[in-house]
Amino acid sequence: MLGDPSPFELLPYFFSDQYDVGMEYSRHATSWDEVVLRGDRDSGEFIAFWLVAGVVIAGMNVNVWDVNDDVQALIRSRAQIDRSKLQDPDTPLQSLVSG
Repeated sequence: MLGDPSPFELLPYFFSDQYDVGMEYSRHATSWDEVVLRGDRDSGEFIAFWLVAGVVIAGMNVNVWDVNDDVQALIRSRAQIDRSKLQDPDTPLQSLVSG
């Protein structure tokens, strides 16, 4: 914009807080190969990633906070992500973008 050569990359984003569930959903997946979960779905604290050919195309964090920037960075990277690292809560999300 106005002479800045960097592209405008705003991702669709939705958030909701309902009773004991808070979630943030980035991008909008209309089709995918698989959904990878990170965390514990039964406890209600997890991140879901929608993937196509190993690339994260959308993500939703449920009762897990301060990760939305990292989720969006994974989406923007368009990099193939190691599935086992993506679902491992001990692997920092930032490390998946940087290598």
